[in-house]
Amino acid sequence: MDSDTHHADTNPDVCTPRTISAVQRTLGLIQSDDLYSKVEAAKEIRRLTKTSKRCRRQFSAAVAPLVDMLLSGSAEANEAGLLALLNLAVKDESNKVCIVNAGALVPIISFLRSESSNLQEHATASLLTLSASSVNKPIIGASGAISLLFEILRYGSSEAKADAVLALYNLSTHSDNLSLILEAEPIPPLVDLLKTCKKSSKTLEKCSALIESLVGFEEGRMALTSEAGGVLAVVEILESGSLQSREHAVGTLLTMCQSDRCKYREPILKEGVIPGLLELTVQGTPKSQSKAQTLLRLLRNSPYPRSELQADTLENIVCNLISQIEGEDQSGKAKQMLAEMVQVSMEQSLRHLQQRALVCTPSDLPIASCASEVSSK
Repeated sequence: MDSDTHHADTNPDVCTPRTISAVQRTLGLIQSDDLYSKVEAAKEIRRLTKTSKRCRRQFSAAVAPLVDMLLSGSAEANEAGLLALLNLAVKDESNKVCIVNAGALVPIISFLRSESSNLQEHATASLLTLSASSVNKPIIGASGAISLLFEILRYGSSEAKADAVLALYNLSTHSDNLSLILEAEPIPPLVDLLKTCKKSSKTLEKCSALIESLVGFEEGRMALTSEAGGVLAVVEILESGSLQSREHAVGTLLTMCQSDRCKYREPILKEGVIPGLLELTVQGTPKSQSKAQTLLRLLRNSPYPRSELQADTLENIVCNLISQIEGEDQSGKAKQMLAEMVQVSMEQSLRHLQQRALVCTPSDLPIASCASEVSSK
């Protein structure tokens, strides 16, 4: 489901006679041969479609001339046309598909290379919104946009980086695009974003989700463990991210350990994951709790699963992990260690937040569904 936030008027889907007249006049101007008139019309389309879903549909006839503006040599026409198309696409599946079919991807992708940061940001936001359409996902993936979105993720502005990772997440939900994403060497810039992004942000949630998808491939798992601080960054999200981010983080580590326990157990353990996992078994989402318990079992010293009739409790898992404890009251000491580990995890989370308090982070985007897109501009 597409989602975005936008300014709402009193009754945005009721077109007054005045609005209808403005739509008709603007459609006439956008068909003009005069570039100045077309620019003014594009600006009016942007204004009228900012709050009205019905206006977006009524301006579907303007898509082709607006795409033509992207091909003009005028920077002003490029920006005006792109912003109008962006607003036409917001929350309108039909317009999203129409814009791509009209040939907008070629100029939009070229704008990702622009020296103008504004045009680069608008192009990235446009790809974010267009990629929310399931019809467009394979087309955008095959267009060459993915590698350029990772360039934005490496070198773009904070706003462009946030939009780029959300667009990449949207594209990753089409399975054929995952191999294209892996070809772009995605892990280093994604790990950098994990380290610098606001822990409660939707940007970080989508970044975490994207990494979880990528470690489903051996290439992604090896890249994460090879990247300096890669596994540690995931562990820190597990400790201090939002509930959804923590779920993706534990899913990432679990996928790695399940794929090859002998290979990935030690890299995960050495980053101090146990306290965070124990805390997650109590404070996480139902999925997080289940995944954390499964991962704790995989991280035990013994590689052999217990009988289903002898289900593991947290105390049993802790007993195994801290097998150096001796004596008869093993369960009692395990419970004490559990409490202590949770406390340690909380203290570690606080330290991580303090250490990063001075780091500049991208702004949080108000997006709350699986498919993401930007708000009207």
